[in-house]
Order: sequence, then structure tokens, then C-alpha cells
Amino acid sequence: MDLSNYLLMKQEMSLMVVFLILMVYDLFASENGRKWLQPLGVVLFLVHTVLGFLPYTTGTSFAGMYVSGAAEVAIKNILNVGVLLMFLQANGWLGKPESSFKRGEFYILTLLTLFGMYLMISSGNFMLFYIGLETASLPMAALVAFEKFQKNSAEAGAKYVFNAVFSSAILLFGTSLLYGAMGSLYYDDLTMSLISNPLVILAMVFMLVGLFFKISLVPFHFWTPDVYQGAPTTITAYLSTISKGAAVFALMTILYKVFGTMVFEWHAILWWVIVITITIGNIFAMRQSNLKRFLAFSSVSQAGYIALSVMAGTPMGMAATMYYILVYIFSNMAAFGVISAIENKTGKTEMTDYNGLYKTNPYLAVVMMMALFSLGGIPPTAGFFSKFYVFMAASAEHEYVLVFIALLNTIISLYYYLLVVKAMFINASDHPIEKFSSDGYMKISLVICLVGLIVLGFTSGIYEYLRTVGFGI
Repeated sequence: MDLSNYLLMKQEMSLMVVFLILMVYDLFASENGRKWLQPLGVVLFLVHTVLGFLPYTTGTSFAGMYVSGAAEVAIKNILNVGVLLMFLQANGWLGKPESSFKRGEFYILTLLTLFGMYLMISSGNFMLFYIGLETASLPMAALVAFEKFQKNSAEAGAKYVFNAVFSSAILLFGTSLLYGAMGSLYYDDLTMSLISNPLVILAMVFMLVGLFFKISLVPFHFWTPDVYQGAPTTITAYLSTISKGAAVFALMTILYKVFGTMVFEWHAILWWVIVITITIGNIFAMRQSNLKRFLAFSSVSQAGYIALSVMAGTPMGMAATMYYILVYIFSNMAAFGVISAIENKTGKTEMTDYNGLYKTNPYLAVVMMMALFSLGGIPPTAGFFSKFYVFMAASAEHEYVLVFIALLNTIISLYYYLLVVKAMFINASDHPIEKFSSDGYMKISLVICLVGLIVLGFTSGIYEYLRTVGFGI
């Protein structure tokens, strides 16, 4: 091993530079100097994000354990955009006078989880994949329990730890069975030699179950509403978008790079999981009054739509998956941004609290409406086009029944998304949320999200570019 192995890890090295600068600054800055930590973190990560779009080289390093290709670079850039939006939205929460934590810890833990996701995405070996998974999961538990003196946050952290450990153990057991059956952990070796037998099928099932936990696919979603509600809203947004996006890409990679010859075995599993996930997520979302739990079940349903594009298994399906993740990040970050802004000022998160919001805070109401329209797939928002590409990819593979069920569930989802819109624009309230002004960072974040929701749908070049970056399926 020499330094040439690190040349392909451009984004990982850049992220580590940002991580080290912020860590050293947080350690040695004075109390007065720490007020510059937020702008420093945003600027450094913005530079890191821009560098990710510069020309890159592809190939493998560390004897094939690390893979860098167009698809891997593209999904990392998408996640970087989401994390940048998250950093912008975190300012109001981290700056609360009653906060008992340090801003530096938030940035350090977040960047560690993102580094782990990078390794998951670029892994060509299950050993590196598992290292990345744990690197992403363990700091995430600390982020969920970040407000450690608040019961809900501490409880959410404990629930996340138990479920993360359980799912990781299941996935690791499946990996050990696969190694015992095939004698290798390299994706390429397994692709060439994998044969379907009871032991390999059992290994595949265990590994899929472990990933289904991470993505919150039914019936492995029970931790999601409690953790999303108890965690700080900014962390909830991170869990529902960035973490889920990385896990979905990992699922897509494993299904087609490792178990590509066993499509018949996993196709039926994924078919039923998608149907149940979309349906259960929609049904339970309609019953929620707390907006964070509401969006938790919404994210469960959205995971089903993303998995639908994964199941297509074509370049069109891969492009639809990454495009959906990109649009989903803008949609969810916009919705959670509004919730975070209101919660930081008033502490209110119930749906009834949003009655009459348009009269006092019209801009926040409009952003929330556009985000919900996008999540529901209402034109002309980008969410309509993302769902259209998913359905088109699945229909091209003759999954007509599954597409029909997904379309019916889309109609159902419109009902509960419009409930929030009705509360903001139609329902009257004697005590509406008072008029307030969000901080500059939050305003920038919401403007970016709003522009993204409008522009992405009409920028077909992004989808066409993603169709060219598939990983050889």
C-alpha cells in the first residue's frame, strides 16, 4: 500500500480536511471566537461540495476494496448538497441560549457519519462496507441524543442504538454466511462465482433485512416515528434524507453488483416489501397529529417509491433512483426547515398549531406547501417528475401492477399532505403562530430548497446525466 491508493479518494480526503480544521478550531478557539464556527463550517463545506463537481478519475484502490466511478461521485455530490442545506438550517437550533452542547460537536459528528456513508457508497468489499456502515451509525446515535438533558432526545438515542445494533448484527451475520458459502467478500468475485443455494439465499435475506432497517422499509420501520419525533428536528431531517439516500444507494449496489444473478429470488421479496411499505406508510401518516411523526411515516412511504426504482434494475431505474433522492432531499429539507424554524421560535410541532400560518408567516407557509406538493407528486414541482421517472422505469420492466398500486397510494398521500396545506391556508385560529423572522442561514436554505423544487423538474439534463453514470448494469 502506498499513497497512490488515496488518489481516488478525493472527496474523502477533502471531507477529512474540513473535519480536521473544524475540530482544531473548536478545540483552540476562544469563547468569543467560537461564534465564527457556524460560518466557517458552512464555507468550508461549501468549498468541499464545489470541489466534488470538478473533473475526477475513476478506478479502484486498496486491491479493489474502494471503487470510484461516475455513479459513486454523483450520489456523494447529491448527499453533499443535502448536508450543506442541513448546516444552514442548524444555526437557529445550535444558537439557542439554553443549549447545553457545543456547536463543534455537532459538526464533527455529522462529518464522521458522512465519511462513513462515503465508504459505504464506494465499497467494493463487504468489509469496507461494514466499516462504513458502523462509522455512519455510531456518531448518528450521538446526534439523535444530542439534546441529552431532554427526555425525548435521550430516549430516541437509546431506541436508535438498539435498532442500529440489531440491524447491523443481522447484516453482519448474513455477510459471514455469504463468506462461508463463497469464500470471498469482494463484490466482483461474488458476481462472477455466485450460485443460488439455500445458504446463499439465507445470507442474502439477512443482508437485505439489515439494509431494510436502515432505509425504514416495512416491517422494519417501527423505530422511525419515535426516533424522528424525539431527535432534534435538524437531525431528523438528516436521518430522513442523507442517511436514507446513502443506504438506498448501497442497497442498489449490492443487489446488482453482488446478487445480480439471483434476481428471481430477491425480486419477489422486494415486490411485497414495496407494496406494504407504501401502503402502511400512507395509512399511518393520515393518523398523525405531530408533524415530525407525520413526516416520519411519509418518509417510510417515500422509501417504498425509491425502492420501486431500484427494483427496475436498468440504467433508467438507476437514474430515477438518484434523481428521486436529489428531489427528496430538497423536498424534505424544505419541510423540516419550516418545522425547525417554527419549533426554534415557539416550540410548536403539532398540526393544529399551523392553523392560520399563512396570515402571520406567509413565506414559511408557501415553502411548506411547495415541499408537501413535491412529496405528494403534484405538478409543476420536481416531485411530480421524480415520481414520473420512477413509474416510467418500473413500467418499462412490465411492473404494471406494482405501478398501479403505487399510483393509488400517491392519491391517498395527497389527502394527508393537503391536510397540512388546509391547516395553514384555510383553517382559522384564535391564537396563530406569531409573526417572526428566521435567521439569515435558514432563509438562504429555504430559498435554495424552493428554487430546487421548481427548477429541478424542468431541468431534464440532470436526469439525462444520471442515466449516463450507471455502474454497468
